[in-house]
Amino acid sequence: MKSDVETLNPTRVKLTVEVSFAELKPSLDKAYKSIAGQVSVPGFRRGKVPARVIDQRFGRGVVIQEAVNEALPGFYQQAVQESSVRPLGQPEVEITEVPVGEGADAGELKFTAEVDVRPTIDLPDFSTIAVSVDDVEVTDADVDAKLEELRVRFGTLVPVERAVQTDDTVSLDLKAEVDGEEVDTAEGITYVVGRGTMLEGMDDALEGAAIDEERSFTTTLAGGERAGETAEVTVVVKSVKVRELPELDDDFAQLASEFDTVDELRADLRTKAQDEAEFRQGVQARDKVLEALLEQVEIPVPDGVVEDEVHRHLENESRLEDDEHRAEVTEETRRVLRTQFLLDAVAEAEQVTVAQQELVEYIVAQAPAYGMDPNSFAQAMDQAGQVPALVQEVARRKALAAVLEKATVTDASGNKVDLGDEDDDAEGAEPATDETAEDAAEARAAEEKPKRTRAKKPAADAEAAEGSEDAAEAPAAEEKPKRTRAKKPAADAEAAEGSEDAAEAPAAEEKPKRTRKPKTEAAEAAGTAEAAEGAEGSGTQS
Repeated sequence: MKSDVETLNPTRVKLTVEVSFAELKPSLDKAYKSIAGQVSVPGFRRGKVPARVIDQRFGRGVVIQEAVNEALPGFYQQAVQESSVRPLGQPEVEITEVPVGEGADAGELKFTAEVDVRPTIDLPDFSTIAVSVDDVEVTDADVDAKLEELRVRFGTLVPVERAVQTDDTVSLDLKAEVDGEEVDTAEGITYVVGRGTMLEGMDDALEGAAIDEERSFTTTLAGGERAGETAEVTVVVKSVKVRELPELDDDFAQLASEFDTVDELRADLRTKAQDEAEFRQGVQARDKVLEALLEQVEIPVPDGVVEDEVHRHLENESRLEDDEHRAEVTEETRRVLRTQFLLDAVAEAEQVTVAQQELVEYIVAQAPAYGMDPNSFAQAMDQAGQVPALVQEVARRKALAAVLEKATVTDASGNKVDLGDEDDDAEGAEPATDETAEDAAEARAAEEKPKRTRAKKPAADAEAAEGSEDAAEAPAAEEKPKRTRAKKPAADAEAAEGSEDAAEAPAAEEKPKRTRKPKTEAAEAAGTAEAAEGAEGSGTQS
């Protein structure tokens, strides 16, 4: 087999492949055997029909078509390997010649394949990259804010008999109608008035409402099947509660933490605030270094890959006709692909490898974002064929950390920032490569057969060589960064869970489990509010 590569543009090549009759002969023999087992010819047992009889009864072209369809994917993959191209997505195949007759004079199978490929990227000297980040500052106000959050977490919801006020926690029933048609209802929704986390106009409607009083307001639905439509929403307040906070004293410190005094608790919270500020600085440095690198490097993106990913995204959302959203998704897809191409190139240049333990740690960190335990998540990824994509994502994170290590980072005061452990923390936080469009495209290129053939001779139509199943998209949900610094355990919600108050927290404030997408913004917002209250009310009681 002979193959040549022609570069059409930085992200697309054309392969020209010539296959001799001798190389195609095994596929022809297999085609004869296959056809013989499918047809019935008087005088011959099924599977024993001679080749010459098949040619006479059904035509030589049928056999050649069967052989080409069976052999074409293998010849294409061989040409890809010999030419060292790195395809993305499916090729466009055109068969230009098929063999006729037998033996040396039968001719050759010739075809061309155009396919998108990964671009070649010229990387700069990473040591020339310089960025500035915010200073790490922790004030008394920051510590006071953390103490207040802790008090709220351990606060108690107490029923009151009065009209609704801002910051009250209310339980309410909701009904939404569009043009007189009821489109959604919800009962027992827990909501903190003034948060603005539900429907626009709800806070104003609830302000001053009495228990069992019905209030109505008009709003525009932003989600669900009736998104963009104007709805008349009715709410009825069923109960009103205020949150009473515990006194900030040594007793509270002992209740909310392992410390005996408020001063010890305050010192621990200051340490935590310092750690968080350093982590934010590390994440800021990582993002700025990545942005600076993207600005310095020209990274062409294949239009075909972008279009495929955008179409798949919009199809999943049932928004193929939404031109405005299409433009947003297209821009984001290009950004993601540029980032992925860049970090993959860095990983290759820096010879980044991924150890088994690093992959395990990544899986453990990602699993909670999908509501799965690590073992189930790992099995699901393995069954979907996404383990290589996970490995590549870990490699990208390590590649960015390698660039960050060589770049110059200073704070706003002009001091050089030694990220130290924060390098690892920032690496663990989600970089700007959320969508793995490139991974899916490469998986399809590796697994799918050539597609969209244009055979010049009908007998050699390659349409049976169309692609197999699309590769499942690898996840890239936001993971909780881990810190490597040793520090004292701090007061947290786990302490609250062990307290009597937490045990008596009302069921209405627990985080609800959603099994399907709400029909309208009303129910969707209700779920958000209940989830938020569940987080707040983990240490409260009725």
